[in-house]
Amino acid sequence: MLLIDCPSCGPRDENEFHYGGQAGIACPTGDMTDERWAEYVFMRDNPKGWFHERWFHVHGCRTWFTVERHTVTHEIRKPR
Repeated sequence: MLLIDCPSCGPRDENEFHYGGQAGIACPTGDMTDERWAEYVFMRDNPKGWFHERWFHVHGCRTWFTVERHTVTHEIRKPR
């Protein structure tokens, strides 16, 4: 179980949040092929180590924010 530090509400159980995926992914603009769209929708980094993620506090302040989570230990810290 993760303890996520919401910037507005403080530390809360992960059950209060919705995982939003990898942070920093910009939606492509202009004409788009099926291959380019599929890459945007489905292809994400899967590193072993620190990873920036988006989280939404569903059962609290309803705020989106970014955290840095270690994908092996699940340690969470604020992004640098």
